[in-house]
Amino acid sequence: MSTRIDARFAELKKQGRSAFITFLMAGDPDPSTSLEIIKALPKAGADIIEIGMPFTDPMADGPAIQAAGLRALKAGMSLKKTLAMVREFRNQDATTPIVLMGYYNPIYIHGVDKFLLDANSAGVDGLIIVDLPPEEDNELCLPAMKAGLNFIRLATPTTDDKRLTAVLANTSGFVYYVSITGITGSASADTAEVGEAVARIKRHTNLPVCVGFGIRTPAAARAIAQSADGAVVGTALVDALRGSLDSEGRATAKTVDAVADLVSSLAQGVRGAKQAAE
Repeated sequence: MSTRIDARFAELKKQGRSAFITFLMAGDPDPSTSLEIIKALPKAGADIIEIGMPFTDPMADGPAIQAAGLRALKAGMSLKKTLAMVREFRNQDATTPIVLMGYYNPIYIHGVDKFLLDANSAGVDGLIIVDLPPEEDNELCLPAMKAGLNFIRLATPTTDDKRLTAVLANTSGFVYYVSITGITGSASADTAEVGEAVARIKRHTNLPVCVGFGIRTPAAARAIAQSADGAVVGTALVDALRGSLDSEGRATAKTVDAVADLVSSLAQGVRGAKQAAE
């Protein structure tokens, strides 16, 4: 089985560069603006798009992403509407991989079988479910893989070699390395430490290793992309979105461009890693 994620990494490998992966919360600041932003991402330079599924009780999300989730929920966003947004995106883009990131509770309430059917039909390619460890693979991971979706697992600075074996057992698509110990947006990634961690993970798997948390600038994205197969940026994009809103937290004429312009700048940083390596 080959997914859009597999195809994208194969294509990038031929080009000799790393992936730029963007994260934004579905429905932030409202469903229609959120869709316009998502539609603008590939042209701005996103190779893979992660979309957060808004949830009231997140664990790994820092204040900026928590606030984005609350804005989305206040605007009426739901899991069903998130899937509808992906379906709408697919009407104009059949190739950019979409990964849904979030927590198990909304999926459990939706119903696992129904969720996988709906996600597949909407055009979702992969899942990152933060609160489902390998011990719970029967809940969603194995059914998702059977349904043709990649199940992407997180590894962290505290994941030792023994635990890494369990983490990688049913992982597909790519491995998401969390570069810091803590929540999103709380610190900057240490490039040297990340390089060592990526090298260690690669000794255990042939999957691409992408790095997220703590990447905010084109220079940081370029530095990470020199050792990793992909750089993931979320909080910086959410902050740019928030900074474009009016005093009532509503979208303005600047909102879509504020995110797209930063994506373009960060994407150039990632693409610059190839030249830097040469």
